Amino acid sequence: MVEIRKAKASDATHIALLGRITYTESHGDYIEEKEDLLKFYDTNYSVSKIREELNDAENIFWIVFFDELPIGFAKLSLNENFSKLDKSKSCKLQRLYILNDFIGHKIGSQLQEIILKTAIDLKFESIWLTAYYKNTKGLKFYQKYGFQQVGSIDFFVGKTNYENLIFSKKL
Repeated sequence: MVEIRKAKASDATHIALLGRITYTESHGDYIEEKEDLLKFYDTNYSVSKIREELNDAENIFWIVFFDELPIGFAKLSLNENFSKLDKSKSCKLQRLYILNDFIGHKIGSQLQEIILKTAIDLKFESIWLTAYYKNTKGLKFYQKYGFQQVGSIDFFVGKTNYENLIFSKKL
């Protein structure tokens, strides 16, 4: 059974661990320096950092369970505009990750629907995200939901730049 609910501060440990695992599953093969990847995790997926983000009113997190196992999460950053996009009221889909073993269950689609509905309910006019250009599975997923590429952005892990594509969708 699938349960998707808004995350709370007590979910920080699960989300931090899921963040590290799912990022490794989706991007780990691309990162040239594994030590840089570990530093990236310490900065972005520490329990304290996730707890801080969960307590920030400008973020909404969801956590996903499958038969009571935590298997994924998402983060929506509210009121986040990107300078190259139009000046509409925007939010950013910061993260959407599901463990590889559960991707075939289409849980990511369920989570995406919840995120888009939330953004619409909150009266946002557009939603945007970034995705690594080699992450073809992720790129196809977002394009399926009507996101269109509108540019690119530099994303550094350590000193290495990993070009990310910027996608946007009108709501």
